[in-house]
Amino acid sequence: MALFNKEPEKNVRPDQSVRLQPSQAVPVPPPAPMPESRGVPSRQSAPAMEARAYLDQGSKVSGKLSFDGPARIDGQVDGEITAKDSVMVGESAVVTAQIKAASVIVAGKVSGDITASQRIEIRPSARVLGNLTAPVLVVHEGAVFEGHCAMQPEGARDDRKVTVFPKEERMMAQAGGQKQA
Repeated sequence: MALFNKEPEKNVRPDQSVRLQPSQAVPVPPPAPMPESRGVPSRQSAPAMEARAYLDQGSKVSGKLSFDGPARIDGQVDGEITAKDSVMVGESAVVTAQIKAASVIVAGKVSGDITASQRIEIRPSARVLGNLTAPVLVVHEGAVFEGHCAMQPEGARDDRKVTVFPKEERMMAQAGGQKQA
């Protein structure tokens, strides 16, 4: 059998159970229109992501995962996920990990902090327990999110300190400013 071979099989017999007469036509539905990859995506749907790496439903991984291109996870992951591109956590996925990627789309269950340099999207079927950091955050109606979120790039945090004066000093400062005026 030429399952993995690109050459056609030599001893192939046609299926005798299905015979079409030359005059019979088989209706073929027209192909569905393809979304334009260069067009601007609508606000309701996220850009389509074609994953180069894929962990299917039966897979269980424990440890550090690193992806150079887009990745989709539908299995179970326990550990740490780092990606240079996007990560899609499918509806059947159960992830207990810290996730760092350019963009993250969650439709399954994630327990852990998610940091994205571009965008985080939490779909209606998602359950996220952890802190989120991204400049763009989309949480769909029906999604469950428990944690804190910071909508700023990871490197944009500045360590400015806030000094709170006791009430007496504030009153004196305000009174002193009014006397000089």
